[in-house]
Amino acid sequence: MTRFICEPTGHAPTCACRPGRRSLLRGAAFLGAAALLPPAAFGQAARPRRIDVHHHLTPPIYKDAALRRVEMAPVARDWTPEKTVADLDAAGIDVAILSVSTPGLGFAEGEERRRLARVCNEYAAEMGQRHPGRFGSFAALPLPDVDGALAEAVYALDTLKADGVLLFTSYGNLYLGDEKLHPLYEELNRRKAIVATHPLSPQCCGNLVPQIADTVVEFGTDTSRSIASLMFSGTAAKYPDIRFIFSHAGGTLPFLIERLDFQARPPAQSAKLVGGAVRPALGHFLYDTAQAANPVALGALRSLVSADRIVLGSDFPYRTSQEQVQGLAGCGLDAATLRRIECGNAEALMPRLKA
Repeated sequence: MTRFICEPTGHAPTCACRPGRRSLLRGAAFLGAAALLPPAAFGQAARPRRIDVHHHLTPPIYKDAALRRVEMAPVARDWTPEKTVADLDAAGIDVAILSVSTPGLGFAEGEERRRLARVCNEYAAEMGQRHPGRFGSFAALPLPDVDGALAEAVYALDTLKADGVLLFTSYGNLYLGDEKLHPLYEELNRRKAIVATHPLSPQCCGNLVPQIADTVVEFGTDTSRSIASLMFSGTAAKYPDIRFIFSHAGGTLPFLIERLDFQARPPAQSAKLVGGAVRPALGHFLYDTAQAANPVALGALRSLVSADRIVLGSDFPYRTSQEQVQGLAGCGLDAATLRRIECGNAEALMPRLKA
């Protein structure tokens, strides 16, 4: 118990009280020890851990090669490592898994495309070395060059220690269920690899509505096409150990569920699906929250798959991580579900990231 010494204030009969010397020493010792305790020891929750699996980079050599032939969004063109770190800090994100986004590598051909994939992957690995524990990567592959993609996947996973690979939803008329990709899938399946995906505008559908950017409609649609391709070709069932992550909450997929169920009614179709039906097949994949961190999109996705199939994505630099984290917080999720989406599911997917 603290002893107090009463001193006259000059205004009897009241007095001002101060602790005795021994009490002051004991209090100082307590405060020194308390400084070593975690916030939770005082009933204050520690800052939640967050892992962003959908975070883009623009390596300088890749940017220079792309700008000679195609347009690039200003936010991607002007990307820097410093901007990425500042974005993560502002959102309270601990780890970002880096990947190359649009325009992809399709503007290059042959050896140049292979070389650019290597440049992108080594740049991402160097960022991880400069910022230990802060970054991982999904490796760029020079598809539709399957031999080149297979060689680059092996190098990136074994030598650079990439966390997985990134595929685009389509390559011209080649969708992810196409058997031309099976040699690559055989190796990725053997490794139980993570395959993140990202949409592009397909050749069929660019600039259909001049007032609307392709990204607004076509990205979600092409994601859905690629998911359907993997499912109804039987490819996903043939390579069940590949862990696919689809961007943007699966695109338009949740809104097509009745049509997909109808497509699967014939036994010859349902037999191709993981679990023999559409919903188990969809539940076999994972989905990120990038540009879907709102109650409508996330609610639709959660009506189809369990919360343990959903991971946090920001889509930086096209969106800020902070607005995506804040959007997710406004989706009415209970605390345990929010923690799984922001961190726990990614840690289960990539155990090296566990704190």
